[in-house]
Amino acid sequence: MKKIALISHGCAKNLVDSELILGILSQNGYEITLNEEETDIVIVNTCSFICDAEKESIRTILELIEKGKKVIVAGCLAQKHPEELKEAVPEITAMIGTTDFEKIVEVIKEIDGGYVSKVSKKPDYIYPEDVKRQQITMGASSYIKIADGCNYRCGYCVIPYLRGDYHSRKMEDILEEAKGMVKKGVTEIILIAQDTTGYGIDIYKKPVLSELIRELNKIEGLGWIRIMYAYPTQMTDGLLKTIAECEKVVKYVDIPLQHSHPEMLKLMNRPSFDYRFLIQKIRKFIPEVSIRTAFIVGYPGETEEHFNHLCEFVKEMKFDRMGVFCYSREKGTPSYSLKPQVPKRTAKARYNKLMKIQQEISEERNKKFIGKKLPCIIECSSDDGEVIARTQYDAPEIDGVVNIKTDKTVVPGDIENVQITACTEYDLIGTL
Repeated sequence: MKKIALISHGCAKNLVDSELILGILSQNGYEITLNEEETDIVIVNTCSFICDAEKESIRTILELIEKGKKVIVAGCLAQKHPEELKEAVPEITAMIGTTDFEKIVEVIKEIDGGYVSKVSKKPDYIYPEDVKRQQITMGASSYIKIADGCNYRCGYCVIPYLRGDYHSRKMEDILEEAKGMVKKGVTEIILIAQDTTGYGIDIYKKPVLSELIRELNKIEGLGWIRIMYAYPTQMTDGLLKTIAECEKVVKYVDIPLQHSHPEMLKLMNRPSFDYRFLIQKIRKFIPEVSIRTAFIVGYPGETEEHFNHLCEFVKEMKFDRMGVFCYSREKGTPSYSLKPQVPKRTAKARYNKLMKIQQEISEERNKKFIGKKLPCIIECSSDDGEVIARTQYDAPEIDGVVNIKTDKTVVPGDIENVQITACTEYDLIGTL
C-alpha cells in the first residue's frame, strides 16, 4: 500500500479537515506521514482566505513539484481557482475541493491514469462522522469543529463561496468526540466553526451553543473549554450567563468585530450598531473576562474619519487581545468592485498605528497580573529549560504565552498555579 504525505496550511478549521483526510487514508489501509521526503505523493491542504495565504500555499506546491513529487491540491485554493491553478501549474497531479475530501482514496487510485479533479461546483460541507480523525497535533489542547460553512455574506469574505451554507454537527457526535479526546489526555477543548454562536440553528431550529457547553462542562477529566469565532448579534444574555456559570469554560470571548464605524460596518455587510454596549455587557456578565477581537483596515471606502473612529474605539474599549488585518481584495466577494479602493500603503500605515495603540494597551493589561497567581496550562519545555504555558486568557498560537522558570517536573496538559513576576507587551513571565 502506498505511503502518503500531507502538508496543512491555514486555520484550525483547515487543520481538522487535514486530520479527517488522514483518518480516511488510515481507515483505507494507507500509510501516512507528515514528512514529504518519505513518499512521492503529497497532499497539500491549502488556504485561500486572503492573498498572502494563497501565496504561501502556492509556494509549497511549487517546491514539491520541483522535488518531483505528485502533488494533490486540496481545500480552499482548489475550490476557488481549479481551472486557473491547473493552467498556471500544469504539473499538479490532482485537485480536490473543500467538501470533497471523502473522495481522497478514489483520487489516489486514479492519479496513475493522469490528472484527476474532484471539485464540486457548489460546495456543501457535511462533517464525516464515520471518520476517525488522525490528529497531527496531540498535546494539551485540541480543536473540535462543531459546524462549517456560513450563512452570512460579509463583504470581504470568500468563505461561504468556498464552503457553502452553515451545517452543524449533532450534539451527541460532538460530545462523543470530546469524551474520546479527554480519554487520550487532552486537557483543553477548543470549539471552532465559521461562527460558533450560530451552532444548531440549522438542525435544532435555534442556536444551542449554551446547551452544548453545559453538556461539555459535565465531562469528567476535562480541564478547559474555549469558544472561538463568536458573532456580535449572537452574544445573547443566555450565552454569556452560560460562559459565566460553567466552571470549565474559560473566561475568554473571541468576537471579531471588523470595524467600529456604522458606515464601515454597513459597507462590510456586518451588524451595524454601537459595539460599546456589547463589550460593556460581556464584561458585566463575565467578571475578569479576556476579550479578543479583530479589525480590518483599508476596506474600500474607509476614510481618515472612519479610521480615527476605530482608533478611539480601541483606546476606549481596551481589548485584552486584538488582531488587525489589512484589507485583501478577493475576487467573488461583494467588496471586490467597491470604490474607492484604499491604497495598500495607506492600509499598512493604518495597520501600524492601530497595532501600536494595542501594544500599549496589552502591556498595561499584562502589568496588572504581576504579583498574582494564575492557573496556567502547560504546553511544552523549550531547549533552554524554560517551560511554556498559557493562561485561560490566551488561545493557543494566536495569543500570548507564559514563560516559566522552574526546577519542578511538569507534564504538558497539566494546569498549574504560576506566580507571575514580570511581563512583556504580549507575554507573561512567572515561576512555579
